[in-house]
Amino acid sequence: MDLLAGIGCACAGLLAVLAAALLGLAYRLGLLYQLLHKVDPRSPRHGGELVAEVLKAHGVRFLFALAGGHISPILVASEKVGIRVVDTRHEATAVFAADAVSRLSGRIGVAAVTAGPGVTNTVTAVKNAQMAESPVLLIGGAAASLQKGRGALQDIDQLSLFKTLCKACVSVRVVRDIVPTLRKAIATAQSGTPGPVFVELPIDVLYPFHVVEKEISGTKSARGLRGKAVQWYLQNYIRNLFAGAWEPQDVSPLPVQVPLATEDEVQRCAELVSRATKPLVLVGSQAMLPPTPAEELRTALEELGIPCYLGGAARGLLPPGSPLLLRQNRRDALRDADLVLLAGAVCDFRLSYGRLFGRRAAIVAVNRDRAQLLRNSDVFWKPRLAVQGDAASFVVRLARSLRGYACPKDWVEGLREADRKKEQANREKAATPTPQHLNPLDLLYRLDALLPPESLLVADGGDFVGTAAYIVRPRRPLAWLDPGAFGTLGVGGGFALGAKLCRPDAEVWVLYGDGSLGYSVMEFDTFVRHKTPVIALVGNDACWSQIAREQVALLGSNVACGLEYLDYHAVAEALGGKGFMVGRPDCERLDAILRAAQDACRQGRPVLINALIGKTDFRDGSISV
Repeated sequence: MDLLAGIGCACAGLLAVLAAALLGLAYRLGLLYQLLHKVDPRSPRHGGELVAEVLKAHGVRFLFALAGGHISPILVASEKVGIRVVDTRHEATAVFAADAVSRLSGRIGVAAVTAGPGVTNTVTAVKNAQMAESPVLLIGGAAASLQKGRGALQDIDQLSLFKTLCKACVSVRVVRDIVPTLRKAIATAQSGTPGPVFVELPIDVLYPFHVVEKEISGTKSARGLRGKAVQWYLQNYIRNLFAGAWEPQDVSPLPVQVPLATEDEVQRCAELVSRATKPLVLVGSQAMLPPTPAEELRTALEELGIPCYLGGAARGLLPPGSPLLLRQNRRDALRDADLVLLAGAVCDFRLSYGRLFGRRAAIVAVNRDRAQLLRNSDVFWKPRLAVQGDAASFVVRLARSLRGYACPKDWVEGLREADRKKEQANREKAATPTPQHLNPLDLLYRLDALLPPESLLVADGGDFVGTAAYIVRPRRPLAWLDPGAFGTLGVGGGFALGAKLCRPDAEVWVLYGDGSLGYSVMEFDTFVRHKTPVIALVGNDACWSQIAREQVALLGSNVACGLEYLDYHAVAEALGGKGFMVGRPDCERLDAILRAAQDACRQGRPVLINALIGKTDFRDGSISV
C-alpha cells in the first residue's frame, strides 16, 4: 500500500512538473497571452504608428534620420502625425542635431537610423551626447528578432555597441512593447544625470502583419512532421508578435526624476559664502539643464553678485556687459579665490584636474553625477562641501537664503580690472597684421561687433574656435553650442541644423576650423533642402593648427598636419548655398562682406565664408591632448 502511495505521489509530482513546464513553454510562446488578447491579421496598422504616437505625446517636433528600409514605417508615420522628419547626409549629423534640440528645447532629442552601418555610424555622436549629458533617444532599426544570427542583411549585435555609451539599451521583441519601452527610455534619458538611450526596433515589429507574414511564415504546404512543426512555430511567432498590438495604451510622459540638494546643504553653502572675502562661481553646462529656466538662474546669479566664469553651454547666461561676467585670467582668479562654487563645472582637464585652486580655498561642488562631482578629489583637491544634486536649482535656493548679501567690492573690481587689461591686450594683438592673410583675432572681433541679439553660435573646431571662445560673446542664454568634454570634431552641421529648427528667427553662425569643416560640409545640401539657412565662418589656415603647434615644437615635424587653402566656398555654392572668400586684400571691406553674408542668410540661403587666416601666438600653450 505504501509503495502504491509512493508511486502515486511520484506520478503526481511528475505531472505537476510537466504541467509547469508546459505552462512555462506556453507562456514563452505567447500562447497564454493570445488567449486573452486579440490578433487582427487584416489590420493595415504597423509599429511605426505607435512610435510616432509616443514621440508626439512627448512633445517631439523633429525627427532626424537618414533613410533606410528598416525604419521607413517610423518616418512615414511620424510625418503623418505632424512631426517634421529631417533627413541628413550622415547618421552622426542626425544624432548631433537631436543633441542640439535637446539642449535648446529641454525636450528629448530623437534620431532614427537604419540597421547595421546606419547604427555604427552614430557611435561617436552618441558618446559625445553621453559626455555632454544630453538626453537623446536613438532609435535603431534591426533585423527581425527571429532572423538574428542567421545572416540577415545588416544584422549585428547592436546592443553591445551601446552598453557603455547609453543609460539604457533595449531591443523590442513584440509590437505591444513599443509604447512602454519608449516611454521608459525617454524618462530614463531625462532623469538624474541626463544622457542618451538606445532602443532597437527590429523590422518585424515595425511593418504590418501581412508584410511580416509574407517575409517570415515560409511555405504553407510544409511536408513531414518537422516541416509542420516549423510552420506552426512561425505562424505562432507572428501571431504573438501582433497580439494586443492595437489595444489602447498610455503614451503620456513618465515622471522625470531630478536630484535636489537638501536644505541643510544649501544653508551650509550659504554660511561658507557669507564668510568668504574672495568668492568665485564657475557655472558649467549641466547648470543649463531643465527644469530651472535659464532666466531664473541668471537672476539668481545677479542677486548673489559673485563674479562668474561661464563654461560650455552656460556661455551667454549673463549678458556681455554684465559686471559679474569674467572671461579672462581664470587661472589667476582661481588661485586667489578663498571660496569657489562649482555649479555643474567638473575638475577634469578643463580645470587642470583640480590643481588650480588655492591651498586654503573652500570648494563647494554641485553636480547631479557623483563620479563627476568628485572627479580627481582624491588626488589634487578636496571639496569642503560636495552636493549631489541639480546645480541650477541649488544656485537659485542659495540666492534666496543670502538675500542682503554683498560680495566685497574690491575683489570684484580687482577681477574686472584684470579682465579689462587682458581684453585690451587681445585687441592689440588683433590690430597687429599677421605675416600673411587675415589676423583671426581681428576677424572674430569684427564678427562679434556685428552679431545681433538673436544670434546663436555653434563651435566646431580646434585652434580657430579656441580663439573665438575668448573673443566672440554669446548674446543670451543657450546661444552657444560646443561639443563639450569629448572635444568632438564634426558637430557643426548637426548642431546648426538643430539650432535653426529650434530657433528659426535666430541668426545661426557655425564657427569652423578648416579641418573640422570636412566632417559636415555636405550638410549644406541638408540646409538647402530643409530651408534652414545658417552662416558658416571657416577659419582656413590650411593646417590642423592645434596639433601642429605642439607637434612641431616637441617633435620637429609637421607630418599629417598640413592642409591646403581650398575653395570651400565653392563647395557650398555647388550644394545650393552662397559662398564668399575673404583674405588680406579684403581687409578694408571685411565688415561689408560679413553683412552681405547676413543679408543672404536672411533671404533664405545658407552661407559659407571661407576666411584665409594667418598664424598668431595667441593660443601658444593651449592643450591638444
